[in-house]
Amino acid sequence: MCGICGICNIYSRGHAEHALAAQMCSTLLHRGPDDHGTFASGPCALAMARLSIIDLQGGHQPMHNEDRSAWIVYNGETYNSPDLREQLQSGHSFATRSDTETLLHAYEQWGEDMLARLRGMFAFAIWDRPRRSLLLARDRLGIKPLYYAIAGDWLVFGSEIKALLQVPWLERSIDPEALHAYLTFNYIPAPMTIFRGVKKLLPGHLLRCGNGEVRVSRYWDLDCAPRPVADERECASELRQRLDDAVRAHLLSDVPVGVLLSGGIDSSAVTALAARSARRVKTFSVGFEEKSFNELEAARLVARTYATDHHEEILKPDAATLVERLVDCFDEPFADSSALPTFLVSQMAAREVKVVLSGDGGDEIFGGYMTYTADALAEIYQRIPRPLRRHLIEPLVARMPVSDKKNSLDYLAKRFVAGAHLPPLERHHSWRVIFTEADKQRLYAPDWRAAAGLEDPLAILERYYESLDGLHFITKLQYVDTKTYLPDDILTKVDRTSMAHSLETRPPLLDHHVVEYAASLPAHMKVRATKRKIVLRRAVRDLLPEPLLRRRKHGFSIPLAAWLRRDLCPLLLDVLSPQAVRRTGIFDPAEVRHLIGEHLAGRRDLSRNLWGLLIFMVWHERFMDRPRAPAARQRPLRVAAVAGGVT
Repeated sequence: MCGICGICNIYSRGHAEHALAAQMCSTLLHRGPDDHGTFASGPCALAMARLSIIDLQGGHQPMHNEDRSAWIVYNGETYNSPDLREQLQSGHSFATRSDTETLLHAYEQWGEDMLARLRGMFAFAIWDRPRRSLLLARDRLGIKPLYYAIAGDWLVFGSEIKALLQVPWLERSIDPEALHAYLTFNYIPAPMTIFRGVKKLLPGHLLRCGNGEVRVSRYWDLDCAPRPVADERECASELRQRLDDAVRAHLLSDVPVGVLLSGGIDSSAVTALAARSARRVKTFSVGFEEKSFNELEAARLVARTYATDHHEEILKPDAATLVERLVDCFDEPFADSSALPTFLVSQMAAREVKVVLSGDGGDEIFGGYMTYTADALAEIYQRIPRPLRRHLIEPLVARMPVSDKKNSLDYLAKRFVAGAHLPPLERHHSWRVIFTEADKQRLYAPDWRAAAGLEDPLAILERYYESLDGLHFITKLQYVDTKTYLPDDILTKVDRTSMAHSLETRPPLLDHHVVEYAASLPAHMKVRATKRKIVLRRAVRDLLPEPLLRRRKHGFSIPLAAWLRRDLCPLLLDVLSPQAVRRTGIFDPAEVRHLIGEHLAGRRDLSRNLWGLLIFMVWHERFMDRPRAPAARQRPLRVAAVAGGVT
């Protein structure tokens, strides 16, 4: 696990500065405190900061092949490295046990086709000196991050945006489309970032730079077409075997491995499988004083069942002291409030281990979100006569008092009736939307509103949804979430908050053998009426305590609504004061003041809206020198059209 970065001349000429690459790398030392290195030759310079997990002594990077014709910097883990090494023994000389060297020889042997053979999480760069060409690649699901930008004649890249910001000539203006999307989602969907010229390399994509061209193309996509399957029992048995194999593979390490245990089905199943395959496992959990948000009892039950070395903490609302640290983790506005407990549980785990497994990905892959249930139930709700819905049900729901409890009945009911009449994708989107398009027009300051005639970010989701024409709508919604919410919110959150503490997090449920098999199963094996994760529950039901299998999903979130009305209220009022808001030139202070008043009075739960604005304001103060009005969006130059991908 590492932080990687570098710079390459697009025209394969000039001399890349060793000092600049080293300066970029200095911003990534939290990702790899054990070792660091820099390589520069002609038009390319590479650098890395290493967290030593496998071959602790022999994995120094940048690493070269036998004749120094190829160099690599690599962030991730390749779980089938031993198998690939066996295939490469003939014709290649290995100097280390590192999976980094395996990747380098795999590139020599198979070129870009190597990517189809890799099992793991990765983002890497390979400088091919004879071809004077740089290859960047990111893993299938987007577990590991990779950012890039074209600055003048140079391509710059890194594991985090902060590395790219060391390049003096890189533009740092706000991309108005990215901000518009952020206000919708509380994260910025790929390939955009908040900075106009900086892009995320999409999951399952590669980038080739050199000889006057930057070419981006897709090498993998998730095939969601259902295959002929046996009965549910046999499918569950096959899935269990794949899960068991994935967890064993993810335990590959020369240092101890723990598990982040939330108490849900996914992390509990990972804990159970890890405990059966390794020595006594360390588990880590956080809880809250607010009962409806606290899952520690469920986590303790699993820990007792498998006699893990269990560690836990109660999280109190001291988020004010962590806001700036969270903003610095992400380099751009990111307002999933569960980043806070993820940051703290990672901090706790990092005191004991360097590697943890997690249950991330299970909700997207197996249909675990309550939104999928709501999507299915909405099909039934729409059969109720419209006058009855409009004049009886919806007014009753609207009058329900606001509650600060997690997944409270009023919150779920209001969200449900607000979107139940919509088509499937819009309905699904309505559960997660933060500011609607109408909300944003009221929120923007007049100058910004006039300049920012921007596309509804729902179009980003529509492109993925419509690419699976003819499939069940639940399958299509899972595909949308796997392409957007999973990499751009969930995996981004986990990577940044764990690597802030030099902790490697591995999600075995996102092993591509598991993901591809789950995608091939029919929708009714995942979501059916009020039941979710049907085939997964059947696959692991002998591993987990019965009370855990029966309990409803909680999700890993914080009591944000109550905190903003109490402990975090002074921070909220300070950061979103009319004077501070006015200085940005982006938002209307009167509208922001209205939103705060509605929430503090308990008339509406606007916690996600206000948290998103708070995070943006802190980011703006730390990263932007002065407010800028949005200009016309400019597309990057010299980048070939994405081949085979949805852009």
